[in-house]
Amino acid sequence: MSWFARFFSKKETKVKFLKFAQEWRDLLNEHVGYYRSLVPAEKIRFENAVLRFLNTTKITGIKTTVDDEDYLFIGASAIIPIFAFHDWEYHNLDEVLLYPAHFDYNHNIASKNTAILGMVGYGYMEGKMVISKKALRLGFSNDSDKQNTAIHEFVHLIDKMDGAVDGIMVYLKEKAYVLPWLNLIDEKIQEIQVSQNDIRKYGATNRAEFLAVASEYFFERPRLFKKNHPELYHYMELMFNQKLADKRLVEKAKPTRHFDPCPCGSGKKFRDCCMIRS
Repeated sequence: MSWFARFFSKKETKVKFLKFAQEWRDLLNEHVGYYRSLVPAEKIRFENAVLRFLNTTKITGIKTTVDDEDYLFIGASAIIPIFAFHDWEYHNLDEVLLYPAHFDYNHNIASKNTAILGMVGYGYMEGKMVISKKALRLGFSNDSDKQNTAIHEFVHLIDKMDGAVDGIMVYLKEKAYVLPWLNLIDEKIQEIQVSQNDIRKYGATNRAEFLAVASEYFFERPRLFKKNHPELYHYMELMFNQKLADKRLVEKAKPTRHFDPCPCGSGKKFRDCCMIRS
């Protein structure tokens, strides 16, 4: 089977959600800047893609309920990175496990030793994603902080589609961009390690984590990302086939009071950081 057939064959659909409720549209408009930036026809396509994902992927609450908001945010997180690929299916995902809070590597919830917010499964957990409900909702509570745990994990799944979680998207492997992309990742990781950088420090863990962290930034703050990291932005455009800097995804920044701490985590006041760069 060719890589195209492998990634674009259809998953079996077991219909659970027959239509996209108006209440869901209201939630998207309120919480998802990406959705707000779409034109009406794109919004309809986005909604249909979310419905298909929810009808082909099991979502299970572990010691918590799965509310409409949770279904919607998981679906939106799945579709945002692959929205330009109309026939994409997550063939390496069967089920999303929603935990009420953070967990550790042994899946102990609210562990005092380790605080994992999201994880793509391996081994006996192959085909599963685990995500904290608190982190899921936090990712959509602020459009300007450049952080979204669920999008981060779905980017790992896309990275994993070719069999290796290595920071190289499958589309990039079809082009002559792999070596310069890896060189750029390594350069940026070194920058994060030795100096101040507005890319989250967790991105310096390895190439795969860098891709996922940079993707959070790309999808939440594309204009700022392009301004601060133009070469990196160019490669992200190639990988996701989305020119997000042409859209204004952040319609409102939180906090809006200029003297509050900036939500990006820089340690500066909002007036001295993202307020002047958005």
